[in-house]
Amino acid sequence: MNLSDTSAADLLEKLATGHLSATELMRATLDRIAQVNGQVNAIVALQDEDKLMAQARAADDKSGRGPLHGLPIAVKDLVNVAGIASTQGSPVFRNHVPAVDDLIAARLRAAGAILIGKTNTPEFGLGSHTFNPVYGATRNPYDPARSCGGSSGGAAVALATGMVALADGSDMMGSLRNPAAWNNVYGFRPSWGWVPSEPQGDLFLHQLSTLGPMARSPQDIGLLLDVISGPDPRQPLSVPCEPVTPLSVESLDGMRIGWLGDWGGAFPTEEGILNQCSNELAIFEGLGATVEDVPPPFDAERLWDSWITLRSWNVAASLLPLADRKDVLKDTAQWELERGLALTAMEVHAASVTRSDWYRRAVELFAEYDALVLPAAQVWPFPVDQPYPRSIGGVAMDTYHRWMQVVTPVSLIGLPCLSIPAGFGPGGLPMGMQLFGPRGSDAQLLALGAAYHAVTHWPQKRPAMA
Repeated sequence: MNLSDTSAADLLEKLATGHLSATELMRATLDRIAQVNGQVNAIVALQDEDKLMAQARAADDKSGRGPLHGLPIAVKDLVNVAGIASTQGSPVFRNHVPAVDDLIAARLRAAGAILIGKTNTPEFGLGSHTFNPVYGATRNPYDPARSCGGSSGGAAVALATGMVALADGSDMMGSLRNPAAWNNVYGFRPSWGWVPSEPQGDLFLHQLSTLGPMARSPQDIGLLLDVISGPDPRQPLSVPCEPVTPLSVESLDGMRIGWLGDWGGAFPTEEGILNQCSNELAIFEGLGATVEDVPPPFDAERLWDSWITLRSWNVAASLLPLADRKDVLKDTAQWELERGLALTAMEVHAASVTRSDWYRRAVELFAEYDALVLPAAQVWPFPVDQPYPRSIGGVAMDTYHRWMQVVTPVSLIGLPCLSIPAGFGPGGLPMGMQLFGPRGSDAQLLALGAAYHAVTHWPQKRPAMA
């Protein structure tokens, strides 16, 4: 069985109809992992083979079936999974084996998925490049000498190489979008509140990050989104949402899509990326949509200042328990912690006012356009031994994450966004685009993505490490 050519929907249908057993699927999954994971280091903390095969046999014998019954899934290593080492890529938690699942892991398990291990992530999920001192670096399957992106890099690579059919991820600053783009798969950042996070700590203030699904098609994205979304009574800002599957792939006639490019030059971008993305927009035009260039709708520096203030405030809050052990944190984590601790309440307030101004402007834009598009990254995948890009086209990057500024318009106001593959550049490396809309337009964005996928089938055309 070639798992890289088989959709999650097809696997689940075969499992449900008895044409495939969970035991057979687990055997094929473990064989595929043994074949390719050594080259890319995407799946970590893989559980004992005998234990996993026993779980698969138990799934075959079980009468009750959830929507993911018998499907092997590796969970991002920022999520606590009962009985599996959950390290966050940090030596501090190298030997941490939780006794209880986090909410998203519990939902996956309740849906019938078999949790086989973890997918690799940067330390504490900081940075769009997947490496850490616990497991090392995850490599791009299209060029193992290059980065796979992050922080859901292990998830994207596991999908691209056919080691899993579905993967979870999380996204504060492009972590579901950048790795999807660099590995020729789909990543979806849902409307903020659709997928509740762990109900602990502050439940009101930090509205930046969200959990979400990744897959090799929008249809498969929808399958996983329906499992992990929906309100949790312990989360006051989680929201009710209708199932998105089956996706309704309707005509694009009359739809207007806005292309924001490099935000009028505000986002330095490596050569070839804008052309690669803008050329792909012709697919939407061929499907009946109108695609128009959109001038910069908001001051980019105001957005950036707001973003790095709210992000540092958020990250510092999460790292506060380690504040007296800063020596164990990597330099970028120390930077975020120090910035966050130094912020005043009124500086945070001013950043949120800017965020509010941008939200009001975005509402006006979506009165004109059904969706907007940006590149999913400003650079092509860079060398795997490079921590982060220091410059783009001669423009110096003044922080470790400035090179991902292109994702902040979406992240800052919690918009839904589908990262769609945009084909391959001259060097054979993948790129992608962010297709985003107003809050609550998740189903419509996935339907747009499904129409695009029906024409392009990018993940199926170039399976990595086939």
